[in-house]
Amino acid sequence: MGRTSVSTVVLDAHDAHELAGFYCRLLGYEIRREEPDWVLIGPPPGTEGVSLAFETERAYVPPVWPTRDPGDQQMMLHLDIEVDDLEGETARAVSEGARLHGHQPQDDVRVLLDPAGHPFCLWTEEEQER
Repeated sequence: MGRTSVSTVVLDAHDAHELAGFYCRLLGYEIRREEPDWVLIGPPPGTEGVSLAFETERAYVPPVWPTRDPGDQQMMLHLDIEVDDLEGETARAVSEGARLHGHQPQDDVRVLLDPAGHPFCLWTEEEQER
């Protein structure tokens, strides 16, 4: 078998460019390629990270999490973003256009919704007391 690797995660949205801008600001990423209904972003040269792409989908329906009703659009995936300062980065994400989700299942994780309604998590490792 040849080499395989996941290179990009693609998220649908009503406006690919708007959502790409949000994640560029949030993650410090740069735009790599743009088309009218598609944008690829990634970390600056010399740094590591997973590329993200955004595709405009006119019939996009934001996911519901946790699912309440059987007919709800279910979340298919979410992004986990490790941070050093959970409260500070949560506030920054909100200032960039994210919304804090009403359901917060863990103390060391903040669940937020991006401008298109995709859930994502900011998390930090709790320091272990010795």
